[in-house]
Amino acid sequence: MASNSTKSFLADAGYGEQELDANSALMELDKGLRSGKLGEQCEAVVRFPRLFQKYPFPILINSAFLKLADVFRVGNNFLRLCVLKVTQQSEKHLEKILNVDEFVKRIFSVIHSNDPVARAITLRHLTSARVIPERKNAHHSIRQSLDSHDNVEVEAAVFAAANFSAQSKDFAVGICNKISEMIQGLATPVDLKLKLIPILQHMHHDAILASSARQLLQQLVTSYPSTKMVIVSLHTFTLLAASSLVDTPKQIQLLLQYLKNDPRKAVKRLAIQDLKLLANKTPHTWSRENIQALCECALQTPYDSLKLGMLSVLSTLSGTIAIKHYFSIASGNVGSSPRSSDLVRLAQECCYHNNRGIAAHGVRVLTNITVSCQEKDLSALEQDAVFGLESLLVLCSQDDSPGAQATLKIALNCMVKLAKGRPHLSQSVVETLLTQLHSAQDAARILMCHCLAAIAMQLPVLGDGMLGDLMELYKVIGRSATDKQQELLVSLATVIFVASQKALSAEVKAVIKQQLESVSNGWTVYRIARQASRMGNHDMARELYQSLLTQVASEHFYFWLNSLKEFSHAEQCLTGLQEENYSSALSCIAESLKFYHKGIASLTAASTPLNPLSFQCEFVKLRIDLLQAFSQLICTCNSLKTSPPPAIATTIAMTLGNDLQRCGRISNQMKQSMEEFRSLASRYGDLYQASFDADSATLRNVELQQQSCLLISHAIEALILDPESASFQESGSTGAAHADSEYERRMMSVYNRVLEEVDSLNRKYTPVSYMHTACLCNAIISLLKVPLSFQRYFFQKLQSTSIKLALSPSPRNPAEPIAVQNNQQLALKVEGVVQHGSKPGLFRKIQSVCLNVSSTLQSKSGQDYKIPIDNMTNEMEQRVEPHNDYFSTQFLLNFAILGTHNITVESSVKDANGIVWKTGPRTTIFVKSLEDPYSQQIRLQQQQAQQPLQQQQQRNAYSRF
Repeated sequence: MASNSTKSFLADAGYGEQELDANSALMELDKGLRSGKLGEQCEAVVRFPRLFQKYPFPILINSAFLKLADVFRVGNNFLRLCVLKVTQQSEKHLEKILNVDEFVKRIFSVIHSNDPVARAITLRHLTSARVIPERKNAHHSIRQSLDSHDNVEVEAAVFAAANFSAQSKDFAVGICNKISEMIQGLATPVDLKLKLIPILQHMHHDAILASSARQLLQQLVTSYPSTKMVIVSLHTFTLLAASSLVDTPKQIQLLLQYLKNDPRKAVKRLAIQDLKLLANKTPHTWSRENIQALCECALQTPYDSLKLGMLSVLSTLSGTIAIKHYFSIASGNVGSSPRSSDLVRLAQECCYHNNRGIAAHGVRVLTNITVSCQEKDLSALEQDAVFGLESLLVLCSQDDSPGAQATLKIALNCMVKLAKGRPHLSQSVVETLLTQLHSAQDAARILMCHCLAAIAMQLPVLGDGMLGDLMELYKVIGRSATDKQQELLVSLATVIFVASQKALSAEVKAVIKQQLESVSNGWTVYRIARQASRMGNHDMARELYQSLLTQVASEHFYFWLNSLKEFSHAEQCLTGLQEENYSSALSCIAESLKFYHKGIASLTAASTPLNPLSFQCEFVKLRIDLLQAFSQLICTCNSLKTSPPPAIATTIAMTLGNDLQRCGRISNQMKQSMEEFRSLASRYGDLYQASFDADSATLRNVELQQQSCLLISHAIEALILDPESASFQESGSTGAAHADSEYERRMMSVYNRVLEEVDSLNRKYTPVSYMHTACLCNAIISLLKVPLSFQRYFFQKLQSTSIKLALSPSPRNPAEPIAVQNNQQLALKVEGVVQHGSKPGLFRKIQSVCLNVSSTLQSKSGQDYKIPIDNMTNEMEQRVEPHNDYFSTQFLLNFAILGTHNITVESSVKDANGIVWKTGPRTTIFVKSLEDPYSQQIRLQQQQAQQPLQQQQQRNAYSRF
C-alpha cells in the first residue's frame, strides 16, 4: 500500500504538465508535504519554485508560503533548511504574500526553540522574507542572538543584521552602537570583528548615521593596523562612501594615500580595487590632483601587477567625463598640452610593455584621449595610438591563449572606437587588419573579422580592391570542420558581403559555395545565408536556402527555409529595375509579388503556437502591400498617357471651383494613392510600437520603411495635389546625422535626392505634367533598387518580454458573464506578471505598465431609461510600476444600462526613455448588468397600479362607442 502511494505521488508530482491548473498543482504538492516520509516532503518542498514560476499570482503564492511556513514550524532542521532555500530562490514573490502576519507568526515561533541551529535558520529565514524589515520583535531577536555563545547562531545574526540594516533605517540606527561596542570590545574574537565590520557599509540612511559609521571606521583603520583589519575596514569605508555619496572625494584621497604610502601589496591591491569601483560609479568626483597622483604612483611602482591595476583604473576614467576635466584644467591653468601630461607619458610608456594587459590598457587610454579631445590637434597622439594598436595586434594574433584573446578584444574595440571617432584613421586601421589576417590564429581571425565588419558597417572603407585579398584568404582557411573554422567561415563571409556592397560576382559566389560544400555543416550555411539576407545579397542567400531545404528534420523548419528562399527570390527580382523603364518595373514588381505570396504561405505554415512568427508575418505583409502600392502608383502615372484629361476639364474645374479637376481622373487616383501610403506608414508605425524586444538596427529598418511611405505620400502631395502648402519637414532626412549601416546610407541618399528633385519641379512647373509623373516613378524605382535588408530580429530574438494578466472577479467559464446589479459598481482588479527570457533588459527595460480598460454594450435587455451619457461607457487608464516583475491595480466600473457588456483590458509598456510600446496582451470578459430588486419591485408596483386605470379607460371608450 505504501509503495502504491509513493508511486502515485511521484507520478502525479509532474505538475508542470499542461493539463494541471494552479489549484491541482498545489494540491499535488500538498500531498507530498503531508506525507510521512522525509524524502517525499523534501521533494515536495523543492518543487515549489517551479510552481511559483509557472503561476506567479498572489492567491497561489500566499497559500503556498503558508503551507511552507507550517512545514518550517513543525519540521526538523533539514526540512527548515529546504524551506529556507526555497524562500531565498523565490525572493521576488515574497511581496505577494497576503497574510503576512500569519506567515511571520508561524516562522517566528521557532525562534524560541532551545536548538541554536533552528534559531539560526529562523534568523536567516526572516532575513530572506523581506516583507518584515520594520518588525520590532525580529530586531530584538537579532540583537539577542548577537550575544549568543553558539557560533552558528552568531553568524546567522550577523547575516541578518547586515540585511536588516540595508532595509530598515530604525534597525540601522539602533544596531549601530551595539556593533560599535562589539567591534571595540576586547572580548570579541578577531574573526567575529572581521564579520561585523562590513555591516557598517549599510549605515547610509542619513548623514548623521553615515558620519558616525565613518568615524568608527577611521578609528579602526588607525587602531588595528593588521593587514586583514585594514583591508576589511577600507573596503567597508569605500562601500559606505559609494552609497552615501557625500564623502567620495575624501575616500578617493584616503585610498590614494594608502596606495602611495602603505608598503603591503595586499593593501595596495585592495586600494586599487576600490579606486576602480569608485571610478566606475562616480567618475565626476575625481579631481585632476587625484588622477595626477595615480599617474605618479603608476610611473614609480616597479611591480607589473600593481601597474596593471592602476592602469585599469585610469583606462576606466579615460572613457568618462573625468578625462575632459583633466585636460581642460591642465590646458587652462598650467598651460601644458595633452602631449606633455603625465597621463599621456604613462600611456606611451606602457603601449609597448612586455605585459599584454598593461599594453592594452595603455593603448585604451591613448585611444580614449584621442577620441574625447576632439577640439585639440592630437595628430602625434593619433599616430601613437595607431602604432600601439598595430603592435598589440601583431603580438596577440599569434597566440590563441585566453589571455591573449581577451587583450585582442580590448585592442579591436579600441580600433572600432578610433575609426568611428577619427574617420581619417579608418583606412590605415583596416589595412593593418587585412594584412594581419593572413598570419593570425583562427580564434584571432574570428575577432578581427568581427572588427572589420563593425568598422565597415559604420564607414565605407572596404572597397572592391580589398575583395581579392579576402577571397584568397577564404580559399585557404576552410581546411577542417572544427568549430573555430566554421565560425571563421561565417565571420569572413560577413566581411565579404559588407565589402561587396553591390551584387556578388559569379567568381565570389563560386568560391563561397565551394568552401561550404567541402567543410561546412548545415548550421554554418544557414548563418552565412542569414548574413547575406541582412546585407542585401539576396541571390546568394536564395541559393544557400535552397541547398538547405532537404537537410532539416521538421516540416516547420522546411517551411521556414522555403519562405526565406522565396523572399530572397522576390527581392532578387527587383535588382533588374532601371530608371525611365516603367513597363519593365511593373513586370519586375509583379514577379516579385508572385514569390512574396508564395513565401507568406510558407511562413504561415512555419508558425507554431509557441512561436507564432508575428513580427515576420506582419513585416512581409507590409512589404507586399508596399510593392502593390508602388505598382498601383506607377499605373496611375501611366494613366496620364493612356487617359489624358478631357478637353472640357478646365471648364469643369472652374465650375466646381476645384483647380485639381483640370487634371482629369488622375487627381482622384493620386489622392487615393497618397492615403494608401499614409496608411502604410501608420501600419509600419504600429509594427515599430509592437516590437519591444527588437534590436535597434531592426527598429531603424522599420523606421526607414515608414519614411519611404511618407516620402512618396509627400511627393504626391507636393507635386500634384497641393503644391502650395506641402511641407518637406516630416519626410526630411531625420537620420542623416550618422548612418549605422550601408543600407541606411543608401536609403538616406535616395531620400535626399528625391526631395531635391521634387522641390525643383515644384518651383518650375505647374501640375500635372509628364515630368511630375516621371519624378514619382523614378523615386519608386530608386527606393526599390536599394536591396531590402532583413535584420536580426527577423531571424533571432535575443530579448523576450511578455506580460501575463489575471482579472478578478473572473468567471469559471470564459463565455459566462459576471452578474452585477445596475445600481452598484464593479471593482475590477487587474494583476499582472512581467515574464522575461534568458537576457532580460538587453535592449530596453519596462519602466511602467499602462492598463487601459474600456467597456461596450453588447446587447440590451429591459426597457430604455433616460440615463446620463457618462454612465453609458467606461473608459479608464492607469499607469503602474512593476515591482519584482509584478503589478496590481483596481478599476471601478459602472453598468447602469441593463444588458451584457464587453470589458476589454489592454496593456502597453513604457520604457526608461519614456517611449510607449504596444506589447499587449488584450483580455476580454463579459458582464451582465441586472436590475436591482428594489427598483424591480417599485417598477412592478407601478405597472400593477397602472393596469386598473388602463382597463377603466378602455371601458369608457367602449361605452362611448
